[in-house]
Amino acid sequence: MQKVLLCGLFILFTLFSFSQQNIKLKKKDRKRDVELITTNGSIILRLSDSTPLHRDNFLRLVKSGYYDGLLFHRVIKNFMIQASDPKSREAQAGELLGDGGPGYTIPAEFRTTLFHKKGVLAAAREGDDVNPEKASSGSQFYIVQGRKFSDAGLDSIENLRLRRKISPSNREVYKTLGGVPHLDQTYTVFGEVVKGLDVVEKIATTATSMGFDRDRPLQNIRIIKARLIKRRK
Repeated sequence: MQKVLLCGLFILFTLFSFSQQNIKLKKKDRKRDVELITTNGSIILRLSDSTPLHRDNFLRLVKSGYYDGLLFHRVIKNFMIQASDPKSREAQAGELLGDGGPGYTIPAEFRTTLFHKKGVLAAAREGDDVNPEKASSGSQFYIVQGRKFSDAGLDSIENLRLRRKISPSNREVYKTLGGVPHLDQTYTVFGEVVKGLDVVEKIATTATSMGFDRDRPLQNIRIIKARLIKRRK
C-alpha cells in the first residue's frame, strides 16, 4: 500500500513539474514586474533580462501559482530571507524545510553586472560538493538584506573567500548600501526589489528558531499571492 501511495505521489509530482515547464509566456510577461503579497506586506521584484533562463522560469512559476501559500522558511538577519520550498505550504511548526523543489535545476547564469547588493533576488542551490556546476534550485530564491562593509572587511573577503578583487564600483555599493559580497559569482542573481525593501527588512529581523528547524521564523511568514503586475518606471 505504501509503495502504491509513493508511486502515485511521484506521478503527481512529475506531472506538476512538467505542467510548469510548459506554461506559455507572452512577450508582455517579460516586461512585467512580480508582486509578492506576503503576510508582512508587499514586495515588488524586477527580473533581469541578462538572466533569461532564471527570468522565464520564475515567470512561469508565478503564472502557475506555484509560489502561492509558500513560506519564507529560512531567515538570517544581516544576510538574507529565503522562500519557496513547496513542502512549506502544509508544513507543521518545527518542521525542517529547505530541500524541496519542482524536480529540476537551472544552469548558473553568473553576470559581473549582477552582484549581491542589498535588495537583489537570487537563486538558492545545493552545495558545491554535490553541485559543482552551481546549478540553481528550480524554485527556491532568496532576497538579500546584508550589511555594510568597511574597506578592511572587503579586503578580507577578497583574500579569504573570493580570491579575486571586487571592482571599485561594487566596493562603493557594499560600503554605502550593503550586501553579501562573498556570494558573488557563486549564486545566480536574477532580479532586485524595486519596492518593498522595508518589508524585506521587517522579515529579516523576525524571531527565528534555534532548534532543529534553525533559522525558520517562529511565526509563519507566508507568500499569500505572487502575481505579474504592470511595470512602473
